[in-house]
Amino acid sequence: MRIAVLLYDRFTTLDAVGPYELLGRTPGAETVFVAERAGPVRNDQGSLALVADRTLDEVPDPDIVLVPGGPGSDAAGRDPAVLDWLRTADATSTWTTSVCTGSLVLAGAGLLTGRRATTHWLAMDELTPLGAVPTRERVVFDGKYVTAAGVSAGIDMALHLLGRIGGDDLARTVQLLTEYDPHPPYDAGSPDKAPPEIVAHWRAQPRNTAGQG
Repeated sequence: MRIAVLLYDRFTTLDAVGPYELLGRTPGAETVFVAERAGPVRNDQGSLALVADRTLDEVPDPDIVLVPGGPGSDAAGRDPAVLDWLRTADATSTWTTSVCTGSLVLAGAGLLTGRRATTHWLAMDELTPLGAVPTRERVVFDGKYVTAAGVSAGIDMALHLLGRIGGDDLARTVQLLTEYDPHPPYDAGSPDKAPPEIVAHWRAQPRNTAGQG
């Protein structure tokens, strides 16, 4: 099973690395980072790069496609090379997935038309114009399409997918070995729970300055 993680300039690191850490533990899995050009690709903070092992053309038919979000997702969602690769890869993929604003890239390729999908809460209104049906669920399955909400939701998405691929025991084992047992010190992880003044502040900012995936 080959898992292809798309990289593009200004992606959000955890969107890619969180699912990579979990899905890559599937027995027999091979995870490949892909981009238009092989080599390092800088994240949204510019201080970290992941290395794309293969170009898009070299990985036309992965079993799982993963598209991370990030401030660069707007440009990626308009890039003909990225969109053409997604359509090609999706034609034979078993699962086509995204984290955060990566769903906007999938939607830009026409892959989520008429399908339920989620994204970062600040970008939720952008799904409808792209043909998707937005929902505020943390992880959304619609056929073979799996979308996760903002950044950290990619870890939950990967666990859900592990259960579908290898069964509940595999998912539980990976959860245990990665010690994914979150106990955050604050209960402000969604706009429904965070202090209203903080939510209002970030709603007033341009989306790509808000640090979301």
